[in-house]
Amino acid sequence: MHSSPDFILASASPRRRELLQQIGCQFQVAPADIDETVFAEEAPSDYVERMALQKAKAGWKANKNLPVLGADTAVVLCEREGNKEGSSEKSAAQIFGKPADESDAISMLMQLSGTTHSVLSAVAMVQGDNQHVLLSETFVTFRPLDKSECHRYWLTGEPCDKAGAYAIQGLGGIFVENLRGSYSGVVGLPLVETCSLLEKFGIPWWSLSTIEDKP
Repeated sequence: MHSSPDFILASASPRRRELLQQIGCQFQVAPADIDETVFAEEAPSDYVERMALQKAKAGWKANKNLPVLGADTAVVLCEREGNKEGSSEKSAAQIFGKPADESDAISMLMQLSGTTHSVLSAVAMVQGDNQHVLLSETFVTFRPLDKSECHRYWLTGEPCDKAGAYAIQGLGGIFVENLRGSYSGVVGLPLVETCSLLEKFGIPWWSLSTIEDKP
């Protein structure tokens, strides 16, 4: 298996790195530092796509050699609001990023308790003017939670750096009653969309040499 990288991952996330390693990618890690403020009236899908693309662009600006992969994931809870007559309704989307502290994490988890939320995960790849963005949406249903277990979960340290204050691939998996969509997208990197991007840039992922080199 060749050891030189085919692209740069503009993320410090160990979950994204592990998912790329899972499919045999050869890449270099160079996190991109960008402003992640949500614009006023910005749709959640537009936000995650913008973040993924900005990370990839920032990585390309610092590198200008290998293609750069950027990714962003957000947990989105939509609440339906009807008028007094009940003849119409609108949805108000709330984006849950990483919790600021324990109180914030518990608030997020209790709002997700017993509901179905959306996990939006965007991936972008940039090499000069060649730029592509793809979006994955997954629907996740939580069983009912109580504040005491949310507190115990916070004490494990797992929710600290996770969008929505939970990790489906870790202890937070016990909260998930149902999932419809991409499991890897909820973890942080939708593999179907990622592989589609890699193919657009002519980048190999798994191969016979990758399989043969595994212990």
